[in-house]
Amino acid sequence: MVVQAQALAATGSGEAEQQDALGRVAGLGREALSEMHRMLGLLRLQDGELAEREPQPGVRDLEALVARTGEAGLDAALIVTGERRELQPGAELSVYRIVQEALTNVIRHARARHATVTLCYGAHRLELTVADDGAGPPLTDELERPTGHGLVGMRERVALFGGTLDAGPAPAGGYRIHVTLPVS
Repeated sequence: MVVQAQALAATGSGEAEQQDALGRVAGLGREALSEMHRMLGLLRLQDGELAEREPQPGVRDLEALVARTGEAGLDAALIVTGERRELQPGAELSVYRIVQEALTNVIRHARARHATVTLCYGAHRLELTVADDGAGPPLTDELERPTGHGLVGMRERVALFGGTLDAGPAPAGGYRIHVTLPVS
């Protein structure tokens, strides 16, 4: 529903009122998916387990995540520009998980010494970049694409909020993941 509403809004030649309605449909769909994801997490509890009482991690927790990455042996830094603001809860969690996955991949696969996480708050979007000075993800002989599912999961999280993700070798060497998420 979200993808179809966004595609119709992007390719349609409808009036502004129709475009606004399609944007609202896509937004409601994203919110519903986010809530369903949280509910499924509760339903997956095993016998005797208690539901988590702590809030889901978000952008506010990135500093601690980057610090823990440093403890794992990777020199990592967090740079934030623009006026910080809260995102909707699902987007907050997605940004955190994308950074977590990216830094995990750097530690496991990149043989990097340094990584930088950059958040740039703009008027209508949040840009996230995770860059390292390593070798990049392992490639398959057959498809010349990364072998894991981490990038697929990142792309799904970004698409859920109508954003974009670019991943690949950085111009100066290393590997770079760049995410743009619309924010209101």
